[in-house]
Amino acid sequence: MKNVVLLGSTGSIGTSTLKVAEDLPERIRLTGLAAGNNVELLLEQARKHRPKVVSLSDPAKAKIAKEALKGTEVYCGTEGLVKLATQPEADIVLIAIVGTAGLQPALAAIRAGKDIAVASKEILVMAGETVMNEARKHGVKVLAVDSEHSAIFQCLGEKPGCSVRNLWLTASGGPFRSTPKSEFPSITVERALKHPSWVMGRKITIDSATLFNKGLEMIEARWLFDIEMGRVKVVVHPQSVVHSMVEFVDGSIIAQMSTPDMCLPIQYALTYPERVASDRVQTDLAKLGSLTFEEPDTERFPSLNLARRAGEVGGTLPAVLNAANEVAVEAFVNRKIHFMQVSETVARVMDRHKVVAHPSLEQILEADAWARGEAA
Repeated sequence: MKNVVLLGSTGSIGTSTLKVAEDLPERIRLTGLAAGNNVELLLEQARKHRPKVVSLSDPAKAKIAKEALKGTEVYCGTEGLVKLATQPEADIVLIAIVGTAGLQPALAAIRAGKDIAVASKEILVMAGETVMNEARKHGVKVLAVDSEHSAIFQCLGEKPGCSVRNLWLTASGGPFRSTPKSEFPSITVERALKHPSWVMGRKITIDSATLFNKGLEMIEARWLFDIEMGRVKVVVHPQSVVHSMVEFVDGSIIAQMSTPDMCLPIQYALTYPERVASDRVQTDLAKLGSLTFEEPDTERFPSLNLARRAGEVGGTLPAVLNAANEVAVEAFVNRKIHFMQVSETVARVMDRHKVVAHPSLEQILEADAWARGEAA
């Protein structure tokens, strides 16, 4: 039995994690749940799973939860997230909070000796060097929840980085994989939110349409697997069945495959190092018929080159890339800019930034705040 704290329980990753917990009641006990402001869903989850502690972003919503959940500890804000992340009985903390809010509780969990499972890209994009150094220092694991990084983790096993020629992240290509660049300025928010393979939250769905999602994953992979950016590659795979691959120095390629379902990488992270039986994911290769692969078009999707540049330069630049993208995506969703201006905005902000090498956490947060203001 593993005691799991789940930060971000009402989002798409969070609700999938609850399904996994319900599938494996003898393996997974949810001891803490944190949500943003969806108090109704959090109350429903808490009544079903009976966590010892819950937290909400909004103090007013936390007050509602306190009145409704007698005998449950209720917290709010950043303090609440840190309280849950450092819960004494927790074995692992799954962080599925969108944006930068997951960084402080992630570091708190690591310093409290907890393994963490990372579904929030921002944590490793912004502060990969700091997070991984802290994890090594405290002897804890940083486990991947993204399907791509989980796939690489499963393929790589205990093999050292020197045995790897390339890590291959697969990308579905998003809804505009074959859309001519001339049509990009007229792309609507509604079209961008229709992902061909995955059902995800709004921000990550837009990021998949621009391929920024894959760019952020490249930087994540660089830190998770201690591989320099030059060996992190992307290939477009529209079927989203091969979740990622490891190419070894002898030319052999090992891939992890399954029909797209986030419950699989979530379960693997929470039950690692074991594999536990589940009937939730079924893959019929004959029915799939064929799997195809394409070179990504970096002219139509400049986000990949921007991310590679940020990962190679390092320092505060990945945090700037991430923050500028968040602001630009929000502007696109609010119809203030068109689709192509998302990557154009990020590029301009990156060009204006004075990079700090090997930054402290305070310098990372300063760069994040600067980039948000500059992008706006």
